[in-house]
Amino acid sequence: MLLYDTKYLQLKSTKSKSGNDWVYAHRPNAKDVVVILPLINNKQVLFLIEERPPLQAEGIAKYSIALPAGLVGDERIGETIEEAINAELMEEAGLKADRLEIKTRKTASSPGCISETVTIAIAYVNEYNIIKKPVSDGGVIVNRVLVDKNNIRNWLKEQEESGIALTASTLAALFYLNEV
Repeated sequence: MLLYDTKYLQLKSTKSKSGNDWVYAHRPNAKDVVVILPLINNKQVLFLIEERPPLQAEGIAKYSIALPAGLVGDERIGETIEEAINAELMEEAGLKADRLEIKTRKTASSPGCISETVTIAIAYVNEYNIIKKPVSDGGVIVNRVLVDKNNIRNWLKEQEESGIALTASTLAALFYLNEV
């Protein structure tokens, strides 16, 4: 049952196994979400520092660490997952992948609260060469940081200790970095 409806987010209710109402969020304007781990020259990962209003509104964190990501089919009708990966990598990082590898589909970050799942891909970029000036995504992306892949754990720990939130999709994508 639809409880609340906006262009980008719906609040819905369904019945749980026990028969209780279960309220959750749903994205009506996209068929999937892509999260891209840009691996530069097999040595560095490009992270985004973002300002996300929900985290700020609840006093959780001013910034969060993320990877390039975006909705599939929200702006480009009929878009495939691969097309969305390439488009979001270009928009948010200004990069073109030399090779893409989809690592997983249907990764749920909070399946008790939202129906959204993500497709995680590694974008292998041979050289850090900005082809097109990246967007700020409406002011959300405030910085881009290259981190040596051997120092990611320490860097993320430092960021978290300084009060920056770590996104679940970023941590999930980093799981696949061990396979590279």
